[in-house]
Amino acid sequence: MENWIFSIFPNETFVDLGLYQFGWERCEPSHTFGPAARKHYLFHYVLSGTGSLDYIDAAGKSHICKIKSGQGFMLFPNQVTTYTADRELPWEYVWLEFDGLRVKEALEICGLGRSNPVYHARFADLREQMKDEMLYITRHREESPYHLIGHLYLFLDLLTRSSSDMNLSKTGKMQDFYLKESITFIEQNFQNDISIEDIAAFLGLNRSYFGKIFKKAVGKTPQEFLITYRMIKACDLLKLTRLSIQDISQAVGYTDQLHFSRAFKKQYGIPPREWRKQNQVQGGERKDI
Repeated sequence: MENWIFSIFPNETFVDLGLYQFGWERCEPSHTFGPAARKHYLFHYVLSGTGSLDYIDAAGKSHICKIKSGQGFMLFPNQVTTYTADRELPWEYVWLEFDGLRVKEALEICGLGRSNPVYHARFADLREQMKDEMLYITRHREESPYHLIGHLYLFLDLLTRSSSDMNLSKTGKMQDFYLKESITFIEQNFQNDISIEDIAAFLGLNRSYFGKIFKKAVGKTPQEFLITYRMIKACDLLKLTRLSIQDISQAVGYTDQLHFSRAFKKQYGIPPREWRKQNQVQGGERKDI
């Protein structure tokens, strides 16, 4: 019987909550991973056994903590960590790597942060349901992306409800309003030549203040979010249509095709034409690609 399962999620075009990879492993004694840093949020839940987590907190200080079955640990983007299975009673764990617009707020509700990465459940029944959702995703990797994302939402809901008293986040109601309005503005106008100044003006806010509250809530600057949103829409068009690269660049707000291609390559590591060759859904009438 294999001691591990590992899968890479086939679709990254979910803005609010996206899944990147997931798996399960029954570790060998003293098995170590790291030091390493991830690009996204990575949560491990310990099913049995024990181990240790060595992490750098928000202040740059190093810590080592023991983590046992029924607990978990969250690794944050660009945080350097090392985790090691116990020599006598090595752990077995399941993990999910995810990211998205809703993650930062959910983790604040949980009380999880770079300086407090260990998950402690307050409600055992909700913890068990959360574990079941993680295992479901791991064992059903052949299901559609939408099906797995649905279970990822259930996992995140159970993570928050099992580990907190569900206090509201500290973000004020007006800041929540500005955030929702700015995202709506981007969703409705990303195909136009809009700037961050345009979004701030629409909200009636100073550009600097708008950028500050947006980055705090989302984890990305407004410019980074706008580019990411445009690239996600571009991927949909590359995959599902036969529109030319020029047409797609204009459809997502780039008047200059070369500028679009450079931005796309920076985001995905390959030019849009190459990405299309690897991902395009067959069917339809081809235009120039």
